[in-house]
Amino acid sequence: MKELEDKILEKGQVLNHDVLKVDSFLNHQVDSQLMYKIGQNFYEYFKAQPITKILTVESSGIAPAVMTGLFFQVPVVFARKHRSVTMNSDIFVADVYSFTKKVNNKISISKNFLQSSDNVLIVDDFLANGQAIAGLTDIINQAEATLYGIGIVIEKTFQKGRQMVEQQQIPIKSLARIAGFQNGQVIFAEE
Repeated sequence: MKELEDKILEKGQVLNHDVLKVDSFLNHQVDSQLMYKIGQNFYEYFKAQPITKILTVESSGIAPAVMTGLFFQVPVVFARKHRSVTMNSDIFVADVYSFTKKVNNKISISKNFLQSSDNVLIVDDFLANGQAIAGLTDIINQAEATLYGIGIVIEKTFQKGRQMVEQQQIPIKSLARIAGFQNGQVIFAEE
């Protein structure tokens, strides 16, 4: 998605050999018009699938997931990283390690919001090592729901996340694919 790539080049900051800071438009301050176009792109790619739920992890995946849900006209469910007092024990739980925060999270989703009859599209902000996708896939399997695809805003092709997804033969669409960073600049992967 050219507009997303342009925004990454204009506003993204390469912090080291594998970290890209995009907090000015994706995960601290949100560019709502860009998110709208991201949701539209995911909808166009997956619209032939009978999606009934969009699934993501809090918090950075919520904005693109909500816009995608708007186009599909289906609910968006996000896995919580911290269990609130309002969540009872009737939940699905999976472990997810965050490489950027160096912490292990137990993500959870209430069983009220994900059933075996659901056809799920995962939407997330980044795909790097695939830990968030693995955790969400685990929860989908626990619910005995059906995973129809994965929409990723920014993929780091130099990390192992896509390999994990492809081994499971899950359809995936990444809107911006980064091959690496060189001299503080983003190098995009060829299509």
